[in-house]
Amino acid sequence: MVRLKFSIELNYEITHPGSDFIFNIHAAQTPHQTVVTEALTLSQPLESSLYTDPATHTRFLRLKAPGGPLSVRYDATIDLDHYTAQPDQLLEVPVANLPGSVLPYIYPSRYCQSDRLLRLATKEFGQLWQGYARVQAIRDWVLNRVTFQSNTTTGITSAVDTLVEEVGVCRDFAHLMISLCRAVNIPARFATGIDFGADPILGPTDFHAYVEVYVGDRWYLFDPSGVAIPMGFVRFGTGRDAADAAFATIFGGVVGAAPVIQIEAIPNAQGVLVMPHHVPYALSTDGQLLRT
Repeated sequence: MVRLKFSIELNYEITHPGSDFIFNIHAAQTPHQTVVTEALTLSQPLESSLYTDPATHTRFLRLKAPGGPLSVRYDATIDLDHYTAQPDQLLEVPVANLPGSVLPYIYPSRYCQSDRLLRLATKEFGQLWQGYARVQAIRDWVLNRVTFQSNTTTGITSAVDTLVEEVGVCRDFAHLMISLCRAVNIPARFATGIDFGADPILGPTDFHAYVEVYVGDRWYLFDPSGVAIPMGFVRFGTGRDAADAAFATIFGGVVGAAPVIQIEAIPNAQGVLVMPHHVPYALSTDGQLLRT
């Protein structure tokens, strides 16, 4: 079991009194990701509410703040007790047999125009064995096609843009992989959080976007950007694409600074320090889903 301790600090200057915030910075509670401790600290005496989406386990923090500086800090310790499976045992699920909650993730969405990539996906991946290996082939194709480079895309960059430009950051890699998976009828969703083990050459620890793909009977982790270690992913939220899973959505006049994030691996409840590392088997922090 991996135990990770982390903190997130977000700082804002509110120029329009009465601005509203929706944050997605709380660690999700899932069958294989447990929040051991957590604390939220606000620099202003504000009322806040926390809503948990019953389908995705995403936790939304809502608050309204007057003018002036605002600091939001979230500290947590979480346990990751991954579900593991052998890749050659994981088959794709026919659309007719998908659980109802999975169906939204086979359609095109704002940043994942899978309908526009149908011909490409069929040509590249249509003849491959229909299972985890095909998903891995899509992940590898995206990794080899796109170059990771900070500050090369914007908030409106889509999967098609990334395919053309062949450059992007983690969210762009995720959007392209998701689009290609959906184009061959494999459910795929966008996941956000933070990670332990990213290459320090990329700069300070930041939020990370990755992909969860439904094969077998649950959602499995993939990192098409190749810059992180899936075993070290802490999940905050999931959605069809980045539009559903922003770490902060702000309504009003606000100027923000870069987030300050720190994360470390610490001894688990058994006193054993387990460092996230790459593994040859499939990993999931989600539970089993049954057809409904």
